[in-house]
Amino acid sequence: MILLEDFVEDSEFLYPYLRFKEEGYEVVSAAPKMGEYRGKRGMSFKPDLTVEDVVHEDFDCVFIPGGYAPDRLRRYTKVLNLVKRHYDEGRLVGAVCHGPWVLISAGIIRGKRVTGYSAIKDDLINAGAVYTGEPVEIDRNLITATDPEAMVKMLRVIVSKLAKIEEKEG
Repeated sequence: MILLEDFVEDSEFLYPYLRFKEEGYEVVSAAPKMGEYRGKRGMSFKPDLTVEDVVHEDFDCVFIPGGYAPDRLRRYTKVLNLVKRHYDEGRLVGAVCHGPWVLISAGIIRGKRVTGYSAIKDDLINAGAVYTGEPVEIDRNLITATDPEAMVKMLRVIVSKLAKIEEKEG
């Protein structure tokens, strides 16, 4: 599942969507409400369902793209609860660029090794994260990346972890 809000970084929504589809996964986008959302670069996106309609157990991964969308997403309690529950249950949580803002508001990064866009470094540190500044950081089921270029490697990590989940579920 990929979270969606206005001013998402277009490539950080579109590339994971296509990459997960390419691997044969069912990909669903979820937003606070139904309707049309605009990316930072002008692309138009429509969610498949609202965050309220998400059946949490149906998804092995929640992905949070960057841009300015995370600043909007973090205002919704239902979004934060979904991300926190996903993380607490050991399901994969990925966030790129400004996406870790949602992780801060969900209260799941204290003591975790994370990365993100350099402009949110202080926010991550002040929230108790161990900010590494590495292009990609993996802390158990939490995978973060700095930018679209690093997201390519990040998605390889997520796809690999999803494949292991599939093997276990057999």
